[in-house]
Order: sequence, then structure tokens, then C-alpha cells
Amino acid sequence: MNPALELTVIGTGNIGATLARRWAACGHRITIGARDPGAEHVRALVDQLDAAATARPLADAATGAAAVLVATPGEVVPELAAALGPALDGTVVLDATNHMGAERLHHLDAWAASAPGALVFRAFNTLGWENFAEPDHDGVAPDLLYCGPEPGRDVVERLIRDVGLRPARLGEADQADVLDGATRLWFALVFGQGRSRRTAFRLLDG
Repeated sequence: MNPALELTVIGTGNIGATLARRWAACGHRITIGARDPGAEHVRALVDQLDAAATARPLADAATGAAAVLVATPGEVVPELAAALGPALDGTVVLDATNHMGAERLHHLDAWAASAPGALVFRAFNTLGWENFAEPDHDGVAPDLLYCGPEPGRDVVERLIRDVGLRPARLGEADQADVLDGATRLWFALVFGQGRSRRTAFRLLDG
């Protein structure tokens, strides 16, 4: 049995809170990183998790973490990357953000500039959070598309499987724009065509 991981979750919206709950249920130890760790909504989330969960200021929330999930609005990523910077050296970063309305949905350039030692992955940004809360589709698990470096891949795929999804790596970080095309497709299907927010993808090999 794999040992529990120390995970930091930054962002207490639907994606961050849902993944924190799912990972805590798998036995992982969760730290919520927040500008104000004492804020009511932060404390409420911590109280929903196991007894080992805690909240810490952003400046030191990533210390000792095996992986850091970033589930904030996309536009704050450059500021966040600059604030965390060297604290992320050697740490897996799961960037689940989408900068809606921008030319690109991701800010991998900001991560590279401010946290060059981090192992940054684009993951959990292509589907609605409902698929993380209830991943089972009549016995079928959706694929979770992601991209990022080879180092840290084992941690990322374990966390994807712990949510109940199948990891599907598109390649290195240079595939981020391709990956984000799946995000735009999901938005087109759900908001453009009125499909369910539990719409998901499954790759079939012939």
C-alpha cells in the first residue's frame, strides 16, 4: 500500500475543495494554503477534512508538500508563482487554473520565470468539478488529460487515480495548448450545446 502524501491545496472553490475532500478520503494529509488561514470559508473546509488537515499562510503552505494543487482563478497565477517561487523547488505543482478570456488559458511562462525548479503539470483543468466529485459514469471512469514532465509523473497519476479517473498524459509541458483545447471543447459542449456538466472524455484505442 502506498504511503499517504502531504498535499497542499491552494484555492477553496469547487475544484480545490472537491479534490481536497477526495484526497483526504484516500488518507492523504491536506494543507489548505490561503491568504487568510483563519477565514470562515477556509476553516469550514478544513473542518470537513480529516483531523490531520490544517490551514497555513501561502508563504509557507508548500513547505514539505509532495504536491501542490493550484485551483485559483487563472489571472492570479503570475502573482502566486512569484510569491511561492523557490519554495516549490523539486515540488510537483498541479496547475488546474484556466485564465478565461485570455489568449492562452495557462501561465506556464510565469511558473518557468518565478519557480523554475518546480515540476509543473497542467491537470484537472479540462473537466467540470462534478466529474471529480462523482467520477463514475455507469461503471466507466473518464480519462483525465494532463501534461507535464516525466519526473513527478508517478505522483500525478496516483492522485488522478485516487479521484477515480484514468490518467492520460499528452506529453511534456509543451503540449499545454493542445491540452487546453480539450478545455475549450468541454466549455463548447457544456455551455454552447447545453450538455451536462458531468460531460467527460474517454480515449479508445483500436
